[in-house]
Amino acid sequence: MEQTLPYPSNREPVYASNIVATSQPLAAQSGIEILKRGGNAVDAAIATAITLTVVEPCANGIGSDAFAIVKDNDGLHGFNGSGKSPALMPTELDGEIPSVGWLPVTVPGAVSAWSALHKRFGNLPFDSLFESAIRYARDGFLLSPQTAVGFARGATRYSECEEWKSTFLNNGEVPVAGSLVKLPHHATTLESIASTYGESFYRGTLAERMDEASIEQGGYLRKSDLESHEPMWVDPISINVDGHVFSELPPNGQGIAALIAMKVLQKLELDLSKVDDPKVLHAQIEAMKCAFADTHAFVADPDCCGRCDSLLDDERIEMHAQSITCAASGIREQTIPRYSSTVYLAVGDSSGMQVSFIQSNFEGFGSGVVIPDTGIAMQNRGRGFSLDASHPNAIGPSKRPFHTIIPAFIELAQGGSVPMGVMGGPMQPQGHVQVACRLLFAKQNPQAALDAPRWRVEAGRTVHLESGFDSQVYAALREMGHDVQIAEERSVQFGGGQVVYQLQDGYVAGSDSRRDGQAIGY
Repeated sequence: MEQTLPYPSNREPVYASNIVATSQPLAAQSGIEILKRGGNAVDAAIATAITLTVVEPCANGIGSDAFAIVKDNDGLHGFNGSGKSPALMPTELDGEIPSVGWLPVTVPGAVSAWSALHKRFGNLPFDSLFESAIRYARDGFLLSPQTAVGFARGATRYSECEEWKSTFLNNGEVPVAGSLVKLPHHATTLESIASTYGESFYRGTLAERMDEASIEQGGYLRKSDLESHEPMWVDPISINVDGHVFSELPPNGQGIAALIAMKVLQKLELDLSKVDDPKVLHAQIEAMKCAFADTHAFVADPDCCGRCDSLLDDERIEMHAQSITCAASGIREQTIPRYSSTVYLAVGDSSGMQVSFIQSNFEGFGSGVVIPDTGIAMQNRGRGFSLDASHPNAIGPSKRPFHTIIPAFIELAQGGSVPMGVMGGPMQPQGHVQVACRLLFAKQNPQAALDAPRWRVEAGRTVHLESGFDSQVYAALREMGHDVQIAEERSVQFGGGQVVYQLQDGYVAGSDSRRDGQAIGY
């Protein structure tokens, strides 16, 4: 592994025996506190995720979904904590699926993820994992810069949502970076979840509150939908990448897109270690377009589409590879997933247990629906459905929608593992491919791999690139037919990643400067 930082950086890689990396510093410290108290990586991941619902509610919340991959001595364990649409969800709509309101609300699965992961792997008492989050919610925390941007965006987006405003604004004012924010309803709700092992959320008082609010406000969600929620333990889908094993979760997430692109890249006659070469960047971009086309066409609720393993068949991958020329191809707008806001965290402990975990309300605070006096902001994951009635991902009752959020995991050929992820809707598989190529082919350290400039595919032949590449890169891509748009600044539009890379005697980690977070350890 290269120890240099070849790209402009204001962060150094972090080396430690125990590591937590996530998008908000207070949440990362909550995870470290749990590790110091004798908790394992799963305990730390749960505590970090719970704290993120309080300190970064513009990207996730108590009403989120969550996915995870856990590595222990028995191997990899995948977890799908996404919820289904209500049984009353309509099958036809006039116009597109709305972003705000009850219609896009699906059953939140994050709480079930916390409890299920703890039941199987946890070491410390479940309620102890809530202490930091409850303290920050009740006593207050100072808003971090990127989260403040999310609050400001939310104030515009949810300007007609009275419960959202009473929950997240300070006496009607939008909090700014450094403002003290208190979320007392969050604290009470988290206490209820902690004391009942999540039962109150799906079968008790909190479920009744969600049911009452939905009925009163004309929503489709009912307590019976919450009671019937069943998260799933799943086997990850894996491919070989230069001797390493690269794993994602199967549908209903888009993780398979990253695997398709990585397999296609390895079929091309290129030196993939030259990650800043325009020919390699072109190949990555084109492979990603192939992957997006396949995932858009086939990925849906696993009850409808299965695991989609056939998308990784060698013949199909070879067909994609042969379709890639030296000229840019086009891609339809509807093929690319919608943008979303997300939190991702990676943890490694001194015993070798590691966790790759992701949690999201989808678009910002979600649907704008906040259950009165609870702090539960309901996700709008129903936006991931298709309005094409013939599509396996067609909108309808009791179905899991297509999901953008994906945790990744790499098992290294030389031994050790790498929980990693890059947040941000359609950027997620694109970010996974770019960061994984830098880690595995270019041997860059985690911080360098995250600091590197990125590209992002959009409709047609448009590709957005950050500044930081050699000027000849932009010119060469234009010559190949790409409509190159250079971003004025680095931002979360190009994702926000975390990487924890296992070494022989510990870990080295990086945290993306495009977000507020940090990697910390001891």
